[in-house]
Amino acid sequence: MYDYLIVGAGITGCVLAEQLAHLGRKIIIVERRNHVGGNAYDEYDQYGILVHRYGPHIFRTNSKQIWEYLSRFTEWHLYQHQVRAYVDGITVPFPVNLDTVNLLFNFQLTSEEMRLYLEQVRQKAGIHEIKNARDMAISMVGEELYEKFFKYYTQKQWGLWPEELEPEVTARIPVRFNRDPRYFTERYQGIPRFGYTFMLQRMLDHANIHLLLKTDFKQIIEMIRFKRMIYTGPIDAFFDSVYGALPYRSLVFEYQTLPVEYYQEAATVNYPNDYDFTRISEFKHLTGQIHPWTTIAREYPTSSGEPYYPIPTAANQELYIRYKNEADKLDSVHFVGRLAQYRYFSMDQVIHQAFLCLNEILK
Repeated sequence: MYDYLIVGAGITGCVLAEQLAHLGRKIIIVERRNHVGGNAYDEYDQYGILVHRYGPHIFRTNSKQIWEYLSRFTEWHLYQHQVRAYVDGITVPFPVNLDTVNLLFNFQLTSEEMRLYLEQVRQKAGIHEIKNARDMAISMVGEELYEKFFKYYTQKQWGLWPEELEPEVTARIPVRFNRDPRYFTERYQGIPRFGYTFMLQRMLDHANIHLLLKTDFKQIIEMIRFKRMIYTGPIDAFFDSVYGALPYRSLVFEYQTLPVEYYQEAATVNYPNDYDFTRISEFKHLTGQIHPWTTIAREYPTSSGEPYYPIPTAANQELYIRYKNEADKLDSVHFVGRLAQYRYFSMDQVIHQAFLCLNEILK
């Protein structure tokens, strides 16, 4: 008899399994893939280079509690993420900052002059009401920078034009009036020194945790005795998509290993207007690994495959609410995580949701 069946061995499932096992509960965690870690899974490729198999994952948080919690299971490579964008034949910092504007337009603006410049282009655009992701982006940077950085990248990434998406898609990307090149500004930032997989495997290294990989929980649920379930998979799949499938955006990666120390100047270079891929990631920038060769990954968004990103539209949110109403009727099942809550959570937000779920369980 297990106290909890946890469906999914991603970050959410691993954190809850570790916490409950530490409290003396017996856990069985069931994962349909052949590895733990969910989309944060990483491994050494055939050349000995540590790569993130589902795209670059940079951990960042302002929560000292979450940082110290993970630090029980890993050392850190302290890393501050930088992104460049290939626009008009040159690479410039992204999110938009003072250097971005000066390089693109051959300006020599100060921070205050940049504020005045953006205020003028925003007023010229005439966005008075924020209805969608297009309105949000233009209200921040004006029409021309929107066209260069947001319009076509968003269409490639989501398969929808910005005016078809909720404002949150572009609202999370800041504009900076200084030369700060960092993509994130949270107080704690880094990459697990030996990888996310190693860190999460350490979480699950407990006598009270039984892990089943390559297993669909629906195929074995009648064979397992348990008291309660924690479900971290797609909420629509739990209910056999009875109201219709919730759409997710997926990704396909094209890996290439090259006999050079570095391929590009930053870990990530976005291609908002050129090519079919959205970005190229180079993993050694992230991990700090020393190796004479380098591995890169070109990233192609697609509508089919592993679910990565819930698609933020009003219609999709309405469909999710129908499933959530069904989930709320189930006293013995807890739905938690990005897929179960149909929300684009960062990794620290996922852990926060796991802690909230734990508090609810222990009431």
